[in-house]
Amino acid sequence: MYQLSDIAIVILNWNGKTLLEQFLPSVVNYSESAKIYVADNASTDNSVAFLYDHFPDIKVIKNTENGGYAKGYNDALKHVSEPLLCLLNSDIEVTEHWLQPILEEFNTSDAAIIQPKILDFKKKTHFEYAGAAGGFIDKYGYPYCRGRIFDSLEEDKNQYNDTRAIFWASGACFFIKKDVFETLNGFDESYFAHMEEIDLCWRAFNLNFKAKYVGTSTVFHVGGATLSNTNSKKTYLNFRNSLYTLFKNTDKNLVSRLFVRMLLDGIAGIRFLIRLQPSFFLAIIRAHFSFYASLRRLLNARKQISKQKHYFERPSIVWSYFIKGQKTF
Repeated sequence: MYQLSDIAIVILNWNGKTLLEQFLPSVVNYSESAKIYVADNASTDNSVAFLYDHFPDIKVIKNTENGGYAKGYNDALKHVSEPLLCLLNSDIEVTEHWLQPILEEFNTSDAAIIQPKILDFKKKTHFEYAGAAGGFIDKYGYPYCRGRIFDSLEEDKNQYNDTRAIFWASGACFFIKKDVFETLNGFDESYFAHMEEIDLCWRAFNLNFKAKYVGTSTVFHVGGATLSNTNSKKTYLNFRNSLYTLFKNTDKNLVSRLFVRMLLDGIAGIRFLIRLQPSFFLAIIRAHFSFYASLRRLLNARKQISKQKHYFERPSIVWSYFIKGQKTF
C-alpha cells in the first residue's frame, strides 16, 4: 500500500519566482507528508535563491538547460526516488486533502496515471482549459476534455465529481507511477512543450496501462502563465505536436486519418485568416513543415510502439462541435 510519503511532487520552474511566491505555499500547506521538489530549468531570475531563502526544506533540482516541459521533467525525475510522481505546474493552487483521493485510487485500482479535477483559478466556478475533468481524443488526433471542448468551458456543477477511466491526463497536474514513466522512457523531448503528456498517455494506453480521473480531488490552474493562448508559438507547438502524436500512435488507418486531419488543419488556418490573425495561420503552416521534416524520425518511433485498434469515444470532435453544435461532453 502506498503512503503519502511515497508521493514526490515535482514542480518545473523557469524564471517563475512570482508564481512560486504565489502558489508554492498552498502546496507546502496541503501536501502533508509528500516530498516536494522544484526542478529548475536553468532560470536566469532569482528563483533558486528565493527557494533557498524561503523554502529551505524543498529539494531543488538544477537542470543544466531549459529543455522545456519534456526534457525538463525527464532530466529532473532521474533524481527522484519516490514511487508515485506528481508533475505539478508552478501556477497551480492545490486544496486541502487533495492528495488523499489520488492515493486511495492508486491503492485500490489498477490506475497507472491519474488526474484530479482542474478548475480555473481566475474563474473558480468553471473548468480550466488544460485538462478540465479528464482528456479524450478523436480519431483525427484532436484532444478534448470533459468540461472543455475547444474553447467552450463548462461551469462546475459537480457533474464530474466521479472517478472514471480517461484517455489522457493533463500535464498541469499529472500523477504517474515512476516505474510506468520509466517503462515509457519518459516524455518525447522533441515536443519541447505542449501535448507531450497526451503522447505519453497514448503510448501508455497502447501498452495497456490505465489512466483515471478522480473528481474528488481539486486544484485550480491559472493556465497560460508560461505561454499565453494569444502567442502564436503555442499554436505552432499544439498543431505540430498533435500531428507528431497522431502519426506515432494511431492504428493501421494512419493514412486516411492523416489525410482528413490535413484538410481540417487547412480549414483552421483559413479561419484564422478570416479572423485577421495571420500569425496563427503562419503558425499552422510552420507546424506542418516541421512535421514533414520529422517524418523519418516519427516513422522510426511508430515502428517501436504497440498499436491498439480503438481509442476514441467520438469519431470527430470537430464535426460534433462546429457542425452539430455540441458544446459539452
